[in-house]
Amino acid sequence: MDLELLRERSRIIASIRSFFDRRNYLETDTPLLSPDLIPESCLEVFETARLPPPESRSRKPEPYWLIPSPEIWMKKLIARHRVSMYQICKCFRNGESSGRFHSPEFTMLEYYTMDAGYKDSLIITEDLFAELGIKVPFLKITMEEAFSRWAGFSLCDAVKRGNLLDEAKRLGLDVHEGIDIPTLYDLIFIHAVEQKIPRDMPVALMDYPAFVPCLAKKHTAGTVERWELYANGIELANCYSEETDPAEVRCFFENEAAAKKKSALVNHQIDSDYWKIFSLENSGSAFPRCSGVALGLDRLIMVLTGRSTIDGVLPFPMK
Repeated sequence: MDLELLRERSRIIASIRSFFDRRNYLETDTPLLSPDLIPESCLEVFETARLPPPESRSRKPEPYWLIPSPEIWMKKLIARHRVSMYQICKCFRNGESSGRFHSPEFTMLEYYTMDAGYKDSLIITEDLFAELGIKVPFLKITMEEAFSRWAGFSLCDAVKRGNLLDEAKRLGLDVHEGIDIPTLYDLIFIHAVEQKIPRDMPVALMDYPAFVPCLAKKHTAGTVERWELYANGIELANCYSEETDPAEVRCFFENEAAAKKKSALVNHQIDSDYWKIFSLENSGSAFPRCSGVALGLDRLIMVLTGRSTIDGVLPFPMK
């Protein structure tokens, strides 16, 4: 990376910090290593170990994992202090190729706003992008509208009627009987919808289907309060109205942990008591209504600097 791009990267990060500092968000600095993680069956993680000191070599090494997101730590702080906060930190996802949009090590901007829902977070994100010189307002389109417009069918109706497989075949996708609905949805979205998202302005895809596992509040029948943001055809950010019901959080952990145990190449420890931070009985106060955004900062810098690959904005890209 040349010096001018290093300076531009530094300027962008400083502008983001200034944006949130002026709005009285608390900047947090949480660990990159964790003894347990939120289970997410869609991604792989990096495992390491903490070795005992020489005088305690009879003890076994303790397993730790590099965080794929600071969410697990930030939500513990939110439960305790109930303040809006943000963090810029390194995150790690294993099993991903280096290249155009992915790097196993990357920089994340994550921010949580108290007493806010996903639509409030979208306004805040528009304000941030405007300050960084990106065209706003965003084009806002529901996932149902996106499928109707670009894949040529109603996602809701196809799921209800059980003919999502037929729609995939109609689109020319190589699918087989017995494939599950989330996998079919992913295939259709990637091949028939994502590639047609406009590139002349940022696009927020709203109201994701509820069958895609995530810690977002339910919205209407069959959808959750979630959006993802695209710019120049690049997925930049993911947002929820955060689920605050301890029973729902516990159910998500149990289901995703079971799925991960079956499919993960690298399994990790899961805190079976994590749901308790959302419980009035166990934490002393209910988890506050809030909304969180996870934004890939390297990808945003790509958009702002006109680079075509993530490697082009990393000081030391992984090979």
